[in-house]
Amino acid sequence: MNTEQLQQLENELVFEQFTNEEALKLGMELVNYAKENGKSVAVHIEKNRLPLFTHLMDGTSEENVKWLYRKKNVVDHYNHSTQFIAARFEEMGTTHNESSLLPIEEYQAVGGSLPINIKGVGTIGSVTVAGLTPQMDHDYCVAGVKRFLEKDV
Repeated sequence: MNTEQLQQLENELVFEQFTNEEALKLGMELVNYAKENGKSVAVHIEKNRLPLFTHLMDGTSEENVKWLYRKKNVVDHYNHSTQFIAARFEEMGTTHNESSLLPIEEYQAVGGSLPINIKGVGTIGSVTVAGLTPQMDHDYCVAGVKRFLEKDV
């Protein structure tokens, strides 16, 4: 997907509100989606930089925790999905690691983290998936949010 398509996706995945209880339900939706597909993922959800949900399924590791934070830091910094930021740098003929000036130990623009956008408010947090390939992490994150928002997957 190019940045235009990814921006459209972000525009579609908008919440009316996002409470702590909804963070729990969204997190469980992502975990259940992974279970249904026989996958193990790590999931992390933040609102206003406060962690509201973190779960590492069996088969994940400490390394996945590091990736959760590297990805969510990108969303915190840019208010866009990690997939969008990766595509934006790619469209400029470079990579985020090469050209962002952000430390790669803390910021990785690879698929798997989406902004939590509230209608009429903007970005208030992030939802992040790690443990699969960057594309699959992105796809699982998107599918889980869509399911949560009761949209067609």
